[in-house]
Amino acid sequence: MTLLQAQLARDISAEGRPPHENDPIVAPEQTLSSMTSQICAPPLERTWPLWWKLSLAAALVFVFILVVAIGWLFYAGVGIWGIDWPVVWGFAILNYVWWIAIASGGTFISALFYLAEVEWRSALNRLAETITIFAAACAAIYPILHLGRPWLFYWLFPYPNVMGVWPQFRSPLLWDFVAILTYVVSSILFWYYGLVPDLATMRDKAGAQDKRRFYGVFALGFRGSQNAWRYYRIGYGLLAAAMAPLVISVHSIVGLDFAGAATVGWHSTEFPPFFVFGALLSGFATVMLLAIPVRRLLRLEDFITGRHFDILGKLLLTSSLCVGYAYLMEAFTVFYGPDAAEKRLFIDKLTGELAPVYWATILFNVVAPQSMWRRSVRLNETLVVLISLFVIVGMWCERYVIVVMSLRRTHLPSAWGGYTPTIWDWLTLFGTVGLFIAGLLIAIRLLPVISMFEMREVILRNARPEK
Repeated sequence: MTLLQAQLARDISAEGRPPHENDPIVAPEQTLSSMTSQICAPPLERTWPLWWKLSLAAALVFVFILVVAIGWLFYAGVGIWGIDWPVVWGFAILNYVWWIAIASGGTFISALFYLAEVEWRSALNRLAETITIFAAACAAIYPILHLGRPWLFYWLFPYPNVMGVWPQFRSPLLWDFVAILTYVVSSILFWYYGLVPDLATMRDKAGAQDKRRFYGVFALGFRGSQNAWRYYRIGYGLLAAAMAPLVISVHSIVGLDFAGAATVGWHSTEFPPFFVFGALLSGFATVMLLAIPVRRLLRLEDFITGRHFDILGKLLLTSSLCVGYAYLMEAFTVFYGPDAAEKRLFIDKLTGELAPVYWATILFNVVAPQSMWRRSVRLNETLVVLISLFVIVGMWCERYVIVVMSLRRTHLPSAWGGYTPTIWDWLTLFGTVGLFIAGLLIAIRLLPVISMFEMREVILRNARPEK
């Protein structure tokens, strides 16, 4: 049997294969050449299947909705949103925190696990990095739109201006700007740097002249010499070492946005680690949710195996336990402390008008992930999708609890108010979801979704040598 026939037989047998507890990190029948051909095949295809075209069309519809919502916001102002005194941070800020948490979880998988030298990361780091890029882009939209005059967003940056007026360094707006700018630039650089060897492989595998030119330009002349690999690995290790503390610090800064205010329910040193725990939980859930359709639709069951879902499920469970501990500590510190306003706010969370949102947070973020104690659940694709969706929705509900509930009930009862999101709040949220999905679809259309140069090392260490 020829290599092509063997590869075709593997593709047919792998299609639709569910994860199994005895799955290795990579299928033992995979060789260096078969792995390269299989991962390069989707981006190099001239035509793409119907599912990709329909998914992209649906995502672009939501992107168009986002453009319309932003255009109307520019024309009419932030009054089209439901924000008002005292709830001046509505959907814009809670969605910003939600998106940046999803982005941070992807960087955790990519950078920290690279430094830990774990093999299973090689099949998921490219997907996690791509999630980081587009989630961070969606997050960056919200603080700028929330300014009211977004075309003057550069005023946040501490540049020497002719009037000699410097930004307020104690303002969370400045913290957000610096954190997001640093994180987005670093994430793009880390993502692109990891792509360079694979772009060189795509350049050499491409048959069409236009594709060779496209991948050749972005491969930056990388030829895979021994000297080039030596400097490349040093640079990649330095970038990973820089991204590892950055992923912790960026979400700690987001937590300090809240902890730095005297608002009821926010002024707490618990918020920075609490936000990091939430970022890991939502990030792991998003990677698990997207890994299932990617491995199925792109026929990557030999590389994203049951071993990966087993490990990710354990990480999701661990993050859920950390978040649950943070919830318990929040309740303990409130009732142990002397602040009556804090106690009144917490009781309102439990029994008030928005109590269903709070209990949905507990159910989706703490209770539902406990099923991950069973390996059979971690390897069941349907249950993994449901639990991941529960966690993502639960983390959004948690942000709603933090932002809206605390602002609704200030220290003065005479200043209490309500918040009702408008249609423009919801359209902006759905539009950013469409932007995120459209970005992922375009990325998997043009780029290899698995890091080939790292997967080669895994195959050489674990699989039988190629003959």
